[in-house]
Amino acid sequence: MRDLAHSRAFYVETLGMLVSNEDPDTLYLRGVEEAAHHSLVLKRSVQTGCERLGFRVFTEEDLDLLSAHFVERGLPLSWVEAPFQSRTLHVTDEIGVPLEFCASMKVMERAINRFDQHTGACPLRLDHMQVLTPAVERACAIYGKMGFRTSEYIADEGTDALRAVFMQRKGNPHDIVFMRNDGPRLHHVAFTCPEAHHLLHLCDLLAAAGFGRSVEWGPGRHFGPGYARFVYLRDPDGHRVEFFNNHYQTIDIEDEPLRWVPPSKGEASRWGRLSPPSWREEATAFV
Repeated sequence: MRDLAHSRAFYVETLGMLVSNEDPDTLYLRGVEEAAHHSLVLKRSVQTGCERLGFRVFTEEDLDLLSAHFVERGLPLSWVEAPFQSRTLHVTDEIGVPLEFCASMKVMERAINRFDQHTGACPLRLDHMQVLTPAVERACAIYGKMGFRTSEYIADEGTDALRAVFMQRKGNPHDIVFMRNDGPRLHHVAFTCPEAHHLLHLCDLLAAAGFGRSVEWGPGRHFGPGYARFVYLRDPDGHRVEFFNNHYQTIDIEDEPLRWVPPSKGEASRWGRLSPPSWREEATAFV
């Protein structure tokens, strides 16, 4: 982030993210439902970009198994000391996405019943991340071997060539999405909010705070995967954040992945305006 104070005004004072810790160069944020110390870390930097995507495993033993998995695949990895986290594993996957894994981190008091702290979009929790890559099928195979399950996918009509794949670990439609495009690049991170009216209220708050032009697309409802009502924002450095309020559950082994045909250009919503070219083509580079 080039101007951390400006980013704080956007994420904390307007969007409603909670601050778990901060220093002159770093801001650790979480949603009101989250007990984990942070789900989003903002760092002061002259270069804008995404440093890495983070995931949790259940136990330290799982972390060792994951490390062995990457070693077997010939991927260089490193163990690092990350603030507020247990031992942390850094690795870059086979398609070039930098990743971080840990088993635990400092616990904070949930603010789900601290209604005085529910402001902005009332962000509840980090839900998913979307990555652009020309290697969607390869990404699907790589993450499938790590234990991710495919919930939905978009394939070119008349073929099984993947245009997008939606993969999950926690029982909702997706924790990570891979969409065909130049990359790898981070398209967006997504947070849930309690009610649909928070999406509209947030747009008004952004306008009042001088961030009205940050609304890139929406509010609307997705045409296919996820079915969610949404709004996409661009933060002061151009990184994309999605807020949405509904998902369906997909935890049963009998659930077959849903296939969708590619929508016509710009028609990725059931109602609302068409997606702008920026949403279809622009994304954040990995550092």
